[in-house]
Amino acid sequence: MRLTKRYSTSDRGDTSVTTSSGSTKLGPSLLATVVSLVLITLTYNARPVRTEVTVASVISVLQLGKEVISSIIETWDLVEEVGDIHLPFKRNKDEKILKKMYELSQQIADSENQFVNTAQFTVQTLLKQLAIDSRLENQLQELADLMNRVSHRELVMRSYVESDEKVEQLTLESFSRSTVAHEVNSVPELVARIDLLVYGSRDLPFKKPGLLELLYYATEEAKSTICSFGLSAQQVLYQLYNAISITELKGYSMMQFSWMLLKAYGKGNFTAEAKLMRRRFEDRTSRTQMLLQRVMQQASREYWRCDPERNQQKEGETFLQLTRLLQGYVENEVDMNTDNTCKENCAHYSWGVKQEQCYKDLYCSKQPKCAGKIYNCEYMDSDMWICPSATSSDRRYDYIEYENGMVLGQKKHCTRGTTKVDSWWRWLFWHCSYCFCLCDDAGPRSDRHINMKESVSDVMNNKVVTGMRFVKKNRIIHLVIQQGTLLPRGQIDNTTLEWVEAENYNILSANVRNGRDYHTLSYDNRILDLDDVEVQPSYVLTGVRFRLLGTHLNLEIRMTEMDFGTGKLVDPDKSIWIGSDKTEHSEDKRTELKLDRPHVPLLTPSKSIPDSVSNQFIRFRESDRGMDAAQTTVPFFDAQPVVPTKPVPLAGAGLFHKGRPKFGGFIAPKVLTYDFGPHVQAPIEQLDGEENRRQQRTG
Repeated sequence: MRLTKRYSTSDRGDTSVTTSSGSTKLGPSLLATVVSLVLITLTYNARPVRTEVTVASVISVLQLGKEVISSIIETWDLVEEVGDIHLPFKRNKDEKILKKMYELSQQIADSENQFVNTAQFTVQTLLKQLAIDSRLENQLQELADLMNRVSHRELVMRSYVESDEKVEQLTLESFSRSTVAHEVNSVPELVARIDLLVYGSRDLPFKKPGLLELLYYATEEAKSTICSFGLSAQQVLYQLYNAISITELKGYSMMQFSWMLLKAYGKGNFTAEAKLMRRRFEDRTSRTQMLLQRVMQQASREYWRCDPERNQQKEGETFLQLTRLLQGYVENEVDMNTDNTCKENCAHYSWGVKQEQCYKDLYCSKQPKCAGKIYNCEYMDSDMWICPSATSSDRRYDYIEYENGMVLGQKKHCTRGTTKVDSWWRWLFWHCSYCFCLCDDAGPRSDRHINMKESVSDVMNNKVVTGMRFVKKNRIIHLVIQQGTLLPRGQIDNTTLEWVEAENYNILSANVRNGRDYHTLSYDNRILDLDDVEVQPSYVLTGVRFRLLGTHLNLEIRMTEMDFGTGKLVDPDKSIWIGSDKTEHSEDKRTELKLDRPHVPLLTPSKSIPDSVSNQFIRFRESDRGMDAAQTTVPFFDAQPVVPTKPVPLAGAGLFHKGRPKFGGFIAPKVLTYDFGPHVQAPIEQLDGEENRRQQRTG
């Protein structure tokens, strides 16, 4: 297994966006708004991301919440210290609290710096147009503003605790009072309004859905444009939730430390207030997490790539194609039989005949011979003008114009000049007609091989699949994977991302066999199954490969068990290969997706949309005779990397067809992101025992 270049933002052309500290200005894009929300709480304090944070100490937002709450409980123990033995400490109690505030502020900053790096990495692909109603846009605007205010106040607090000079007690006391005051712009009010927006109202007559639900509905309505997100729909919701959770943690810590300082300054006890506020925070967190679990359970985890703009399509980079699998071919019937006769008609030569001769060196001597089999011949007209393609082209003809006015292909200036080709009569009885047929010629000009060797991650070094793409190497099409090192709680070490290179062999290499190492397509064997294959719960994707299921090329995936908490693969040497065994004869019959008179997919005026479902199959075929003279093999392959902009473990993979009516479309890979929904759990309940023990100590 050979490895290629590291994956970086430059591979996707992504750029970062920094929000200002003022109010957020929303454009017409819902996704731009979501990104703004994600970044608002993060870009205030953005600093270089420390390697030990992003790699060795990955903390999810849920785990961060648990640690923040635990740290606050420990700090309350300091505030509750009483007795003469502690008098020296009491004189410096505010400094102890500020030190704890600083440590906690750093902990939140480390986590959000990790998150802002991820969020900025996704901005370019998230800034796509998505129609939304004014209600949702207004609520997103309000949420952005509220999150902005909380982050601004937290920035002020951080400036106090990070100050090199001692901040006056009056300043800290004033800040603490305003933070917990019963005012419109106090932190408790801002956090409560954020909760109302996110969770919605469940009370009649004011019942309304929250933002997470509304955003879920918006992504459902825009399934055909999920490719513009850069993330699966579930990831979009999870990213937004993470940004909101960090904001609420900031608000919670600010309020708790404000009451601690006020108590340390002798302005009151505030134990009841702190306890009540903690319970409110628990309720908000639990309700929001329950809502998130429900929404994430329904949200799609599929991610695939949109078509690039037409002027950005480039063979080998954005698309691949099979060549000369089945191709339009002109041949006279006298050359397709051994009797040297013309007593049949074109339709007679439809089932795998060959060119048996080149009668009197007529047009057959002026074009490349079909050295394979000839199928589906039909009579168009007696006489024609043929415009041959350039000798370097994979096409045989640019266009064919018949004497009756019919044109196959797109008539334009013929660089090599047209050739007049006429049928003729023999002995008044037989008409030796030129037929328009399909040539199946597996020669050196035909790319028609699909790799069947596995592409797998290095499970022994704890690496999992993070993306896929199609590549062509030595005229063989491969489905290859990107891999990255798995970290605790479903994170990926971004510094380890790399593509597993396609194996370097060709069909003439030693110990390489058709049907085992690669599959050769032909008129009789040109079917590809379209399936979504998902791993079992607690497993992740660690490899892909093709197999032959009868005459069908069929996708299989490898899955390996994962310990979510530790991020370690369990028994990697016991990984399992799975796939769909359904056929046309199964109880749940596999059905065919038929292409109707398909034109070259690069010429579609609109971007492709998915038009297949799992448990279908498709036949590679020639392009439309009228539009393209049947010179192109369709569908093409989408060669773009399918890697979510926030790399995560994958829970499955699939192949599907995307296109438009009357165009050949593309075979494209899709990935299924890991389902984080079951791991969305309230961290607060785990701390109840710790809080009870503290209360018992303090009486």
